[in-house]
Amino acid sequence: MSKIFISYKRNIEPDAPVATAVYEALQNGHEVFIDTTLQVGEKWAERIQNAIQESDYLIIFLSEHSVHSEMVIAEIETAHHYGKSHGHPEILPVRLAYAEPLAYPLSAYLNPLQWALWDRESDTPRLIAELQRAVSGGSLPNKTTETKTVAPTKEEIPTAFANMPRDLGSPEGTMPHQSPFYIERETDREATQALCEITGVTITIKGPRQMGKSSLLNRLMVEGCGRGMKTAFIDFQMIENSAIENADIFYRQFCSLLSWEFGVEDLTEEFWKNPLGQVQKTTNYVTNHLLKELQDTQLLLAMDEVERMFTSPFRSDFFSMLRSWHNGRARGGDWTRFNMALVTSTEPYQLIADLNQSPFNVGAVVELKDFTSQQVSDLNQRHGNPLTSEQVAKIADLLGGHPYLTRKALYLVASKRAAFDDVVKNACEDDGPFGDHLRNHLFRMSNYQELKSGLMQVIKYRRCPDEHVFFRLRGAGLVRRVGNDVLPRNALYAEYFGKRLND
Repeated sequence: MSKIFISYKRNIEPDAPVATAVYEALQNGHEVFIDTTLQVGEKWAERIQNAIQESDYLIIFLSEHSVHSEMVIAEIETAHHYGKSHGHPEILPVRLAYAEPLAYPLSAYLNPLQWALWDRESDTPRLIAELQRAVSGGSLPNKTTETKTVAPTKEEIPTAFANMPRDLGSPEGTMPHQSPFYIERETDREATQALCEITGVTITIKGPRQMGKSSLLNRLMVEGCGRGMKTAFIDFQMIENSAIENADIFYRQFCSLLSWEFGVEDLTEEFWKNPLGQVQKTTNYVTNHLLKELQDTQLLLAMDEVERMFTSPFRSDFFSMLRSWHNGRARGGDWTRFNMALVTSTEPYQLIADLNQSPFNVGAVVELKDFTSQQVSDLNQRHGNPLTSEQVAKIADLLGGHPYLTRKALYLVASKRAAFDDVVKNACEDDGPFGDHLRNHLFRMSNYQELKSGLMQVIKYRRCPDEHVFFRLRGAGLVRRVGNDVLPRNALYAEYFGKRLND
């Protein structure tokens, strides 16, 4: 008997009926968990977390809907990282009438795996048989050929606003760099202008989750390519815990990733034969291999989610190394060709003792903010004005200018997937327009009682006594500071978490 967790997009066809059919078939002989009846709240999030960690297999249904689900992605991330450290669960992906290439970060998690196909209802018995073999020690029949982790998509979409009612794109994930729905903020211009520095630059992009940091990083990469730069992209979320905790593993992988991304031969093992320390070996690798192989070329190293390194025991050494690369430009030479862009959602000054060794307070520091009322109105216009001016003001008050949620609300109304009144009425429901997003936040806090308690302090008393907890909540995009008060980021969060964390 195996323990199986089924991950799928709720209340959507064909996801829900196929997942239910597989659940009913596999529970005859196995212990199967599927989230159909659990009430959302603290216990719900803990049950999901524990069920994934206790499972031998995680069956994930991939459809045009589920690939954008925050909860589905969170469950895959949890299974992936737990599986690397504990050996289980094994992930079994199933494509439901969906043949598109997986977008990042799902591509990095799932492309190397075997998977099953389902195209129509008549395929269900075959799919069940394949999954039964897989959870009994066999394997799924097909294997992808895509194995390279790639940067967020740079696919272009039409820019004529007149086509918007038919060409709304998707509100999920990193925006294509020419999307007409991308609201350029003053900070965006500061970042792109910084790339004009002839002696190289370090750019830090700061802000909470889903603020548009990765989209801006993507635009910087496109801008860099347009200026003739050779670009490399590294997402620290995709670096395993074993590497984050072991300096020798990490620095070797870091150099191999740089080689892969910049398109040069990987000579990591050769450079690791010398008796230098890990930081010295890595710096030597960049100066005497990468920069020599790519002579007369400006390089841009784009690093996303670098706050992941704040948990590393050697974080000070790593960030000091990046700072030394920045300082190296002052001496001239090849370092003036090495540009860096770093994205973080956590306040680095709380975790780096010596600010003189920090790469986050030099060069161009860009901090992204929520949309202003004018920017929400601008975005409404780009969607074809689906909301009246009064409705724009109402959605701005509810969401506080949250870039992702504002875009999603306008997308739902403009595409006629939901009426405005229904969006507002059901905003705080678990199965409402923002339910997937809200449940994802609840899920990610499930093992952190200090965060849940801190958030309730903010909601009830407008304060957060523990400054470290405040910075973590702000990094997650849940709270903001106004004067001496700490407030929920928006009215939606205040109502939803005020109720759920009190359950």
